[in-house]
Amino acid sequence: MTTPPAPPPAAGSAGAPVSRAEYCVIACAEAWRGDGEVLASPMGLIPSLGARLAKRTFSPDLLLTDGEAMLVGPAGEVEGWLPYRRHLTMVTGGRRHVMMGAGQIDRFGNQNISCIGAWERPDRQLLGVRGAPVNTLNNPVSYWVPRHSTRVFVERVDMVSGVGYDRAEAAGVTRYHRLPRVVSDLGVFDFTGPDRSMRLVSVHPGVTVEQVLAATAFAPAVADEVPCTREPTGEELRLIREVIDPRGLREREVRG
Repeated sequence: MTTPPAPPPAAGSAGAPVSRAEYCVIACAEAWRGDGEVLASPMGLIPSLGARLAKRTFSPDLLLTDGEAMLVGPAGEVEGWLPYRRHLTMVTGGRRHVMMGAGQIDRFGNQNISCIGAWERPDRQLLGVRGAPVNTLNNPVSYWVPRHSTRVFVERVDMVSGVGYDRAEAAGVTRYHRLPRVVSDLGVFDFTGPDRSMRLVSVHPGVTVEQVLAATAFAPAVADEVPCTREPTGEELRLIREVIDPRGLREREVRG
């Protein structure tokens, strides 16, 4: 298992090298590549920047919302109305792609955002199950993890909120179930390993495969050579830095 030498950092506005946060934005944007006209539902800063970047570049047909009932353009301008009944139709028909967080996630993509510890007497209360089961069984769901560690990437989640491939298969509910990718501050993963388990797709420049494995409580599938996450284009960097996130909020969420 080797990581090829990272290419020299690309330069964008004012010649600044690409930051880890910007690689994460690019990796999140790639989750929506080729989705066509679906409702993008990013949850959190980096996924939101990624969705807006995707719409401005290689996925112009993505539908974005204001989080309530309006469809909005890349700059937040109102483009249409999305009544709740239409929203539910898209959710239950696979026409939505969510990217959400994970307090814990295992090798098959089972996700926990409810509690840490035994459900009967948890050590910590998190958000609660929320809409994770419905999301994962009815439309594609990707995940964003800003702090990759063995506390998040676990052998077994303490409680299942989002449904992974093993449980979806066992329950026979696979028609719309799809987990395209997991993006962390260390790398990118999909579920093309044995039995639909997690596979390391790429590491962000400056990160090694060994670092990823040390921060993961299970052994993901790893190829003999793992590439680096792709470089952003000059135009993508300009959009991130000057248009989508000119205040640089991304750097507060991802360090490195």
